[in-house]
Amino acid sequence: MVGHTVHVEPSGELAAVDTSEAARLMPMLLGGDTGALDVVLARPQRQMPPVLFAAAALLHARGSHAEGAAWFYAAQVRARFDANRCTDPTAAGALDVLRERFGEPINRWAFTGRDRVRRAAITGVAWDRRAPHDYDHRWIALHGMGAFGPQRGPVSVPAAQWPALAARTRAEYLTGLREAVREYLS
Repeated sequence: MVGHTVHVEPSGELAAVDTSEAARLMPMLLGGDTGALDVVLARPQRQMPPVLFAAAALLHARGSHAEGAAWFYAAQVRARFDANRCTDPTAAGALDVLRERFGEPINRWAFTGRDRVRRAAITGVAWDRRAPHDYDHRWIALHGMGAFGPQRGPVSVPAAQWPALAARTRAEYLTGLREAVREYLS
């Protein structure tokens, strides 16, 4: 049935993933609530990437283009890292949804000059590197096909792999962005 929402209760390890703060903040940010934006920016390291995407969009809409772009790129890096450490490869589809929902106006502004996109990306990635990830990275697993059946093994790769995976994710992200800049601004 088209337009019918079906709620699926997560099971196993995914039942412990608390997205209530993101669910509370997202509609507020999308509605232009600057109080919610203040909450996010006071402790951005505690927010799941979708919240950072929405905060970036609100900053951009309010004219803080460079700051919005930096948060957009930080959100992308965090979401990619979360997808890379998730054992369900179908969960990575959430990145495309977030990029499509929030990326166009920010990228349109950023890609009007090499310095704009470079500064915003470097700022976002540097923040990601130094700020702790004080949120439940398993949020992304809720968007994969593995969330719709019995859990088959751990949701994430072993934590011992995360530092190298984070470094690789950042490096690949910046390489991909450099290639996009070359392609679009040549």
